[in-house]
Amino acid sequence: MLASLRQERILAAVRLHGAVRVADLVDELDVSDMTIRRDITELARAGLVRRVHGGAVGPDTGSRPAHEPGFEAKRSWATAEKQAIARLALTLVEPGQAIALSAGTTTHLLAHLVAADAALRPLTVVTNSLAAAEALHAAVTPAGLDVILTGGVRTPSDALVGPVADASLAQLRVDTAFLGVHGLDGDGLTTPNLLEAATDRALLAGAAHVVVLADHTKWGVVGLARIAPLDEVDTLVSDTQLTAEARRALDPLVGRVLLAPPDDPTPEPPLDPGAP
Repeated sequence: MLASLRQERILAAVRLHGAVRVADLVDELDVSDMTIRRDITELARAGLVRRVHGGAVGPDTGSRPAHEPGFEAKRSWATAEKQAIARLALTLVEPGQAIALSAGTTTHLLAHLVAADAALRPLTVVTNSLAAAEALHAAVTPAGLDVILTGGVRTPSDALVGPVADASLAQLRVDTAFLGVHGLDGDGLTTPNLLEAATDRALLAGAAHVVVLADHTKWGVVGLARIAPLDEVDTLVSDTQLTAEARRALDPLVGRVLLAPPDDPTPEPPLDPGAP
């Protein structure tokens, strides 16, 4: 199928449904993931759609906090890559540390791994994620794992944000902050939620080391609110599908880029379908 015909099909689907997913288009049009992403990029450049994590929406939708995808919707995207990233991120956690976990589906997977790893005790975890706190709760012990949950206003991604969360984080210092993001490009890290961006900045400000967890589909996705420039990122953990173009943009700015290999034999962390 010619590119112009594919793009017409993609645009028609966006207009009909309001949004499309890359994975669905790959199956429907029988082409590669990268081909669909290039088509969406061309449509976005023409102002006909707007790129978002995992797909595209209409040009006038999805840019405001009210249109932020929910936690359950987001954790079905790029699941294998997120699991690999979480496993690699776990190797950056050391016993005796205080770490911070932002809200997000990849940090939620990391929380499950931290909870299951008794070798990481003692450990203190600060989080503004209701899902991460729930994952860690069963492993809390008086002398082993401590969890500090900020207060705040709940977002669609199950983050606690706003002045209460910001004030809590301003009083704390951690060794490493693990940050999940909605999107990133050469200009930095972004999210569709203005309040979440401010809370993420407060979380990063108290960290000696900043680790961003972002699968390859988030490269080139731009949210409404900027969190931080790339040169504030000490380590980016992504997956091996991250493009060479993205690497060229990241390497001069990010301290180091780690790519999680696929098909890691380590067992996946359990997911509680009833978790918030």
